[in-house]
Amino acid sequence: MGEPPGPRGLALVLTCGRVVLADYLVGIDVGGTFTDFVSYNSKTRAIDVWKILSTPHDPNEGVLGGLGHFEAPSDIRNIRLGTTVATNAILERKGATVAYVTTEGFRDIPFIQRGNRRSHYDITWIKPKPLVKRRHCYEVSERIMADGTVHVPLDEDGVRTIAQQIREDGSIEAVALNFLFSYVTPDHERRAKEILEEELPDIPISISYDVLPKWKEYERASTTIADAYVKPVVNSQIANLRERFKASGITDQAVVIKSNGGEMTLEAAQRTPIQMTVSGPTGGVIAGKHVAKLSGISHLVTLDMGGTSTDTSTIVGGKENFTTDYEVEFGVPIQIPMIDIRTIGAGGGSIAWIDKGGMLRVGPESAGANPGPACYGSGGERPAVTDANLLLGRINPENFLGGEMALDMQAAEKALASVAGPLGRTAEETALAIVQIANNNMVGALRSVLIERGLDPRDFALLAFGGAGPLHAADLMNDAGIPSGVIPNYPGHFSAFGFILTDARVDVQRTVQMTSKRFDQDRASEVMAALIETGIAELKAQGYVKNIEDLPLAGDALSRAELRAGDPDRLRFLHRRDDAQGLAGVP
Repeated sequence: MGEPPGPRGLALVLTCGRVVLADYLVGIDVGGTFTDFVSYNSKTRAIDVWKILSTPHDPNEGVLGGLGHFEAPSDIRNIRLGTTVATNAILERKGATVAYVTTEGFRDIPFIQRGNRRSHYDITWIKPKPLVKRRHCYEVSERIMADGTVHVPLDEDGVRTIAQQIREDGSIEAVALNFLFSYVTPDHERRAKEILEEELPDIPISISYDVLPKWKEYERASTTIADAYVKPVVNSQIANLRERFKASGITDQAVVIKSNGGEMTLEAAQRTPIQMTVSGPTGGVIAGKHVAKLSGISHLVTLDMGGTSTDTSTIVGGKENFTTDYEVEFGVPIQIPMIDIRTIGAGGGSIAWIDKGGMLRVGPESAGANPGPACYGSGGERPAVTDANLLLGRINPENFLGGEMALDMQAAEKALASVAGPLGRTAEETALAIVQIANNNMVGALRSVLIERGLDPRDFALLAFGGAGPLHAADLMNDAGIPSGVIPNYPGHFSAFGFILTDARVDVQRTVQMTSKRFDQDRASEVMAALIETGIAELKAQGYVKNIEDLPLAGDALSRAELRAGDPDRLRFLHRRDDAQGLAGVP
């Protein structure tokens, strides 16, 4: 038998502020179509914004190209980067070849998964393949019991045999280690990692205790495999970026935005890159939280429509929502704490096409930055949402990208005509239909974060941003039943602006098996103290040195602890609504 169901684990969140003594603080949002930049001069308090076309073949090229905006790159002392490199590696299946090492008898966990499926009644649905091949799954004799006792010692010779098999295979680029009940006692995982590092010094290794020390072996396996899958890709890109920063005279620390809305150093990102899963979209939610505070509008639904996709989330009572139930795609659950964001393939670059039944469709395929929509004049011939908006007069072709990029109206009309002809419609009618279909897709996304969660759209205001968000805001408000809206200054740079508002944030969590009737206060306090120590140690390792005063731990307030910027020496314990609900019915 595998691991039994258990209660929710204890989760701790530590955040603290970074003091920036630099001339320029720069937020960079690397999107699929554009790379956005926001700079803040800490001396003059001036804010500047600009964007350039992304370079999908080499995202770092776009980052460095945009930083050429500065006359003296040495003036840049702090960069906060949001990127989708980890997500894209999974979605495009361009990650590493992974070896999965687990407890004897459990190598099929990544394939058995759970009993759910994406489309219960779709007989044509094909289940996506896991990130690891079965022939690359290895078993080792060892067994930790649910109470943490050792039932079967680790077979160290067996681990060395696996290392030999990996060497002989020749294709393995990363290793994921996940032993049963390792979240209780990680000794076997850590020892196995030591052996594999000795035997395979050039192959990165991820262990589940470092990535996700929580119950549920399948979700822990999936998250650890995903971490190993993206690690070589992320490590290579970050190493290349650091070299380019150094060569350009950008000498101080750069940080990467995490999925939980915090920031981490480049070194930390290389250790656990899965924390970057939804790095880019979090910026808009962070900035949205700032807007909620300034405007007094406590309930916001955010809509970030860029060139490739649309991201939606909610801010309730002035606070962002978090989740640990996230799937990059079906069958790839990632259970690290992150801001709850829903993404659909509807952006300004989403391509309009006709399906086999003769119906007009929009997305999820995007024209991206190259060639981009037809109106970009870069060789694109298929119509996109931006082409439709241009033909309908919703975009000024002379002032696109602040006048730095002229749009080709004739190219847009020609592309739209290629779809309009088979439909028996004019280009203008087709353009309107494309916009309406894109709107319908986005209304569905808004409803998924509102109505499906029991939230009334009438209680919310729509915060629309991204390069294309404000173009569609009025229609979306009307169709979704949202009574009011907010359009921020520089909406096309809003996510990058959110990056300069981030704090360092470390999430540490651990599952502890106990029931409410047998609640062990001393045990819970011991675990919480260990979590706090682990979180603070990680903050210190990343350069955030804080002295934390000792606080008594109340028995029922162990869901989250938060160290706030501006009040760095106080710990505040918070209950999460979902944690409280998760205990309902527990004997």
